[in-house]
Amino acid sequence: MKIKSLIFVLVCFMTLLGYGQDLVYKPINPAFGGDTFNYQWLLSSAEAQNTFKDAERSRGEESDIERFTQNLNNQVLGQISRSLFQEQFGKDGLREGTYTFGTLYIEIFPSADGLVVDILDTSTGDRSQVIIPN
Repeated sequence: MKIKSLIFVLVCFMTLLGYGQDLVYKPINPAFGGDTFNYQWLLSSAEAQNTFKDAERSRGEESDIERFTQNLNNQVLGQISRSLFQEQFGKDGLREGTYTFGTLYIEIFPSADGLVVDILDTSTGDRSQVIIPN
């Protein structure tokens, strides 16, 4: 009799463990049917986790000294490129041929569209083409 009562108790206990509740999915994001009051919280949470910042500030946010420094850098780099251009190509300007500037490989040739300048960066494989019309 003890065994029967023990089995009965175990069966009752097992049936109690078998009960559960239904799982109900309630979306949080208002775009998918969630509560609209969650929108501001989700937006501020996403902005707080955002590791991407604007690469450059807009032109209106630059100070006068930043614009002056950028302008000066552009002028210096322009002067250097003009002197390199003058050294390499002389007063005649661009001539057909292949040229190397550090990791840049430049090929100049005529075509039906005009003078074609192919530029290849051998370190990255980036390629660019400039066509100067006749």
